Amino acid sequence: MGAIGSLLIALGAVYAEHLILGSYVALDFSTPGAVFLFFVLAFVINITLGRLRRRWALSAGELIVAYIMMIVASAIPTMGLTSQLLPLITAPYYYGSGESKWAQYLWPNLQGEWTIHVFGHALVIPRKGWLTPIDMTAIRQFYQGLPSGQSIPWAAWAKPLIAWLLFICALYLVMMCTMVILRRQWVERERLAFPLTQLPLEMAKGADLGPLTPFFRNPIMWIGFAIPFLLGTLKGLHYYVPSVPIFRDYMELDWFRQTATLVFRMSFPMLGFFYLVNLDTLFSLWFFNIIFQVIAGYINIYGSTWRENLGIYGSVSPFFAHLGMGAMIALVGVGLWTARQHLRAVIVKAFRSDPSVDDSGEMLSYRTAFWGAVGGLLFMWAWLVWSGLPPWLALMFIGGAFVLFIGLTRVVVESGLAEAVASTISAGFVVSAFGSRPFGSAGLTSLAINYVWSSDIRTYVMASTANGLRMAEITTGSKRPLFWSIWLAIAVALAGSIWITLLLAYTKGGINLNKWFFMGGQGPTAPYKWAVEKLQNPSDINWFGWFIRGVGFAIMWFLIAMRQAFVSWPFHPIGFAVAGTWIMNQLWLTCLIAWCIKGLVVHLSGLHGYNLLRPAFLGLILGQFTCDGIWLIVDGFTGARGNVIFWI
Repeated sequence: MGAIGSLLIALGAVYAEHLILGSYVALDFSTPGAVFLFFVLAFVINITLGRLRRRWALSAGELIVAYIMMIVASAIPTMGLTSQLLPLITAPYYYGSGESKWAQYLWPNLQGEWTIHVFGHALVIPRKGWLTPIDMTAIRQFYQGLPSGQSIPWAAWAKPLIAWLLFICALYLVMMCTMVILRRQWVERERLAFPLTQLPLEMAKGADLGPLTPFFRNPIMWIGFAIPFLLGTLKGLHYYVPSVPIFRDYMELDWFRQTATLVFRMSFPMLGFFYLVNLDTLFSLWFFNIIFQVIAGYINIYGSTWRENLGIYGSVSPFFAHLGMGAMIALVGVGLWTARQHLRAVIVKAFRSDPSVDDSGEMLSYRTAFWGAVGGLLFMWAWLVWSGLPPWLALMFIGGAFVLFIGLTRVVVESGLAEAVASTISAGFVVSAFGSRPFGSAGLTSLAINYVWSSDIRTYVMASTANGLRMAEITTGSKRPLFWSIWLAIAVALAGSIWITLLLAYTKGGINLNKWFFMGGQGPTAPYKWAVEKLQNPSDINWFGWFIRGVGFAIMWFLIAMRQAFVSWPFHPIGFAVAGTWIMNQLWLTCLIAWCIKGLVVHLSGLHGYNLLRPAFLGLILGQFTCDGIWLIVDGFTGARGNVIFWI
């Protein structure tokens, strides 16, 4: 069931994103497609199987394994990898002729070679044909479509896909091993909330006792389910019949003398996730974001500008980008220091058998996880050096990327921010921190093409694995087979999403698909424009950027220290870490509403009132994502394009 669901997500998410152009189902950490398919599995298929013959029904643990596979698969088809990978590795050639000067600045680096010396002998390893396809006809047809009667040129993609999939598999291995190492610290010692796991756990809970679980018998859940489902249905009908009224969940207000925009957005799924989070976390998320928006407004009024090109992703202002990166470094660094006893035990277990360290309940033994992470990182480093990065800068680039991966994963599992993004990306961070000159032309080109996995990180396998390991606690027996189940989901998602993306691009023409991923001036060309700008205008170390990162680090450290010292301290550091991101500018109102509702409920009726209303807020999540899935199916049959029910 998990493999079938993973394949449906791989095919359906790409088809919905590029051809239907409807609601996104695998764009971020909320994994709407996986939630919808799990609802079908748990509420329709499993109940039907149970009524036919009780032993045919899946148990709670079996359902959760299938769901874990689906959320891991959700991190691959669209924003997580495939929709980025295929256009990004072809864009330098398709959009690189003429005035762009990419042929002059970038092409030689993509077609160069890597020389290493082994026992006094030079070993030359070519890059040409491995980092990118080089068949110009195949690349042009990828964007414009095949002539009638021609077949897809699979051979043109063989070498680059082999090279990239080797790197991606090493990346995923490191991500999984890292989460195995940190699971006990986050789950058992710090007891983080993991809000994104609560809906599927409730849907599966009790499946061993009967096919219709208590969650589906709860009328309060169905009331919450009905609100976004009915409102979303009106929006879907409005696309076909414009006279049907719709609920407006979004409006804007210009403020600070029309130099800034305050967004008012109601997101029902995020309202549901936020209800499951601690009140101090909720308060800090919306409070710090409003502070940051006010600061940005005053900066606009006084005409202050900071002209540093960090790339198109992350915070709009370099000031907020550097501040947020400093906060992420503190969040990860202090978190690792807090976990030092656990990490010491993991390292001891990796080098010798220590019966006092029990890892029998983990998906991997600590020895396997430790050496798997080390081996994967070494392979990634060598691959990046081969792609053109100087060795020590490749190390800094990987370090910056994993600070953001681990920090953002912590934000998601602690705050329920299922739409989280980082304030910056590793490529922008290392170029600002060390200057563009040390990278050289080949290094900057390598950074640009490695936007594939390190840029707009709205979803990735590490966060899915973290949530999956938390949910796997309800399974019985050894957790070791789960590792191979996850790899099966990854393999299915990679194969399915690559196949259907190439099929759609060659049959429909990539420029006729989702414009963000295929059109010039947007996603596929932005990294190379950034690299060429850095090559034409070389920069040195940005010391002021280091200062701002230091300020962000100090503020974050202070917030963490105060929270640990004083129980009543009202500011949670997570709120500061993501306050300057564009996604919080969209979600601050939803967070404020959730904080008000939960605060009122807890104040008036305590834990009893919170538990009574909890199913309704879980229903908000399920109702919205079920509505999205149904309308995508309807639009797929009718041929509609652009009927977006839900974005964030």
